Amino acid sequence: MFKTLRQKSPPPVIEQRNILLSGKEISYTLKRSGKRRSIGLRIDERGLTVNVPLRTSEKWLHSVLHDKADWVVQKLDSWQSKKAPPIRWADGARIPFRGEEFVLQLVPKARGATPQLRGEMLHVPVGIAAEAARIEKAVMLWYRSEALRVFEECAAHFAPLLQVAPHEIRLSAARTQWGSCTVRGVVRLNWQLVKMPLHLIDYVVVHELAHLVEMNHSPAFWRVVESACPDYRPCRAELRGYGVAE
Repeated sequence: MFKTLRQKSPPPVIEQRNILLSGKEISYTLKRSGKRRSIGLRIDERGLTVNVPLRTSEKWLHSVLHDKADWVVQKLDSWQSKKAPPIRWADGARIPFRGEEFVLQLVPKARGATPQLRGEMLHVPVGIAAEAARIEKAVMLWYRSEALRVFEECAAHFAPLLQVAPHEIRLSAARTQWGSCTVRGVVRLNWQLVKMPLHLIDYVVVHELAHLVEMNHSPAFWRVVESACPDYRPCRAELRGYGVAE
């Protein structure tokens, strides 16, 4: 009798794993792809992601990870140090806005009232004893409203310099991009960008508007960016430290 040949089922495409590197337990995401021929490591605000060929052996995977152990631990520690502590949604909490910090001050509710900046305070009209979820919702709506206002002001300033006319400025909540631009002239900007310093906001806006001239990242594109944002290189490097690609 011939034994029935059984095909091995393919390994999971995405797995969550742990490994001990340089004496520290590291959690990472393993992604397999039939298109890859080598192992690649990426570290960002979500942690360590390891991209491997579909049939990568455990021996090869562990060899690469242990060879890069010190680098992985150092980069993860660096990302961790950059993470802002979670906001405690209560009176007196501090929130980032345009590169500065403002203090939340809860004030009595009023029909149709919205949060207002008063000096270093953001007055939030949700009631003195409001729950955290209600405070957070009010501030998130305010963030988005302010983000659109700031982005539209920036676009109105830089568009004439680049001799472009965006069709529309919209907000996005993308996890991997600060901005994007379509061939129709729709510019999308991540609302969380409004927390960053103004020079970084300016750079991202210029970057996306420049795509209305060059829909690529060629040398010609970067010359367009430089014409309106001469210091784009340090801005670009600084922005990478916040974890979302522009």
